[in-house]
Amino acid sequence: MKLAVIGSGYVGLVAGACFAQTGNHVICMDKDKQKIEQLEQGIVPIYEPGLDTMIEKNVKSGRLRFTDDIQSTVEESEIIFIAVGTPPDEDGSADLTHVLAVAKSIGQYMKIPKIVVNKSTVPVGTARKVKEAIQKETNIEVNVVSNPEFLKEGAAIDDFM
Repeated sequence: MKLAVIGSGYVGLVAGACFAQTGNHVICMDKDKQKIEQLEQGIVPIYEPGLDTMIEKNVKSGRLRFTDDIQSTVEESEIIFIAVGTPPDEDGSADLTHVLAVAKSIGQYMKIPKIVVNKSTVPVGTARKVKEAIQKETNIEVNVVSNPEFLKEGAAIDDFM
């Protein structure tokens, strides 16, 4: 399958590498150009045992690549995983600003129906908000599901696989 992971932090990198390891073609996208440049040079900005080797292997095989271009990421994928930060807001609730901004971009560049999977830790009802944000930009069918990630640092690859 052609998968995209938007957000190349801890959750996104682990997910992207593990998806590629299982034979999928994966684009890991992040708006941080410096992070993408590091990843393209083989520099993994987080430490997780075995992750750097897994990334290197899958980049070499052509199953994993990195970009800061959200348009091509959306256009070239069948399933899009959102794995961006949801820092606490002033009142302690999850700040959905980044999640909804990604959803808007997906809607802007989506040309065919997609499945969007939210891996970010978000409150109940966020899938509906994500779908609404996408459909404000397009009338193309989209299915949105929630699959939050709860990885234990140091065992994230084993947890994921």
